[in-house]
Amino acid sequence: MIELDNVWKRFEGRQGHRYVLRGVHARIRRGDHVGILGRNGAGKSTLLRIFAGVEAPTRGRIRREMSISWPIGGSYGIQSSLTGIANARFIARLYGMPLKRTEEFVADFSELGPYFHEPVKTYSSGMMSRLLMALSFAVDFDCYLVDEALSTGDARFANKCREVLEVRRANAAMLLVSHNAGHVKKYCKTAAILRNGTLEFYEDVDEAIAAYQGL
Repeated sequence: MIELDNVWKRFEGRQGHRYVLRGVHARIRRGDHVGILGRNGAGKSTLLRIFAGVEAPTRGRIRREMSISWPIGGSYGIQSSLTGIANARFIARLYGMPLKRTEEFVADFSELGPYFHEPVKTYSSGMMSRLLMALSFAVDFDCYLVDEALSTGDARFANKCREVLEVRRANAAMLLVSHNAGHVKKYCKTAAILRNGTLEFYEDVDEAIAAYQGL
């Protein structure tokens, strides 16, 4: 289980501070597939980073009793001066995965060919996306965090990523944040709306989408 208890997040700016999360409560259990809908700038990515532990809340408590992915497709932990294979080895060591198996999976999934042995800073944006997605799927997590990453890259590769995610989420929890109601309807069992810093949950996905589209 992952639980957020009265989580607040404040950012400082030239106009003073701004709260993007205001006393958020959430509980995600194994097998839950939850979609979080919100307009651009609502704080969806911030919320996902807090779930992942990439970012700390201003106040509130977080309890994690499952292994959690970083936001899928994100560049968290990637060292651009290292090669693709060196980054794969780093992820393997970090999560206690077999080195050879991880290297082979990332090399095959990313389809980078000889560029897998070149520094990441030399990659095009498309090559970077393929490496990031391959690294994200190299580890079996109890809960997958997805941040608008289902359409990354070209159509064929994006479909490949969706197929892998379908398999992985069958035995895991998934939290997907999006402003695309179609993605939430397709991949999630329940949904919530993030607005004005608060999170409102709906057991019925269609009801959540109707409420979101009525904002």
